[in-house]
Amino acid sequence: MIGIDLIKMDRMERFIERFGDRGLQKFLSKSEIELIKNNRNAAGFWAAKEACAKALGCGIGAECSFHDIILSKTPKGAPLISLTSKVREYFDITDMSVSITHDGDYAIAVVALERIKRH
Repeated sequence: MIGIDLIKMDRMERFIERFGDRGLQKFLSKSEIELIKNNRNAAGFWAAKEACAKALGCGIGAECSFHDIILSKTPKGAPLISLTSKVREYFDITDMSVSITHDGDYAIAVVALERIKRH
């Protein structure tokens, strides 16, 4: 399953200006916030979480919240994505990957999920 999301970076800039750290806490954990260096990074993380929810086919809501999707980075700075065990088991997810890119005024993320094949 694949999900994609696009966000205009000035939308994230306005969000952070309006809500500050409280806004970031709505969709990021403390460890994720520590990885954010600027609005560009925050926009990429937002897009990654939205793309993941789309790949799951449920969107952000009761079945999967922003905090059920966990972003981190490799030692070389590449993004990593995982799910809480509750969501991973509910959706039978066995593997996942994420790609985040930025171009001009936009951040774009793609998430690919593999699900247990049921007969």
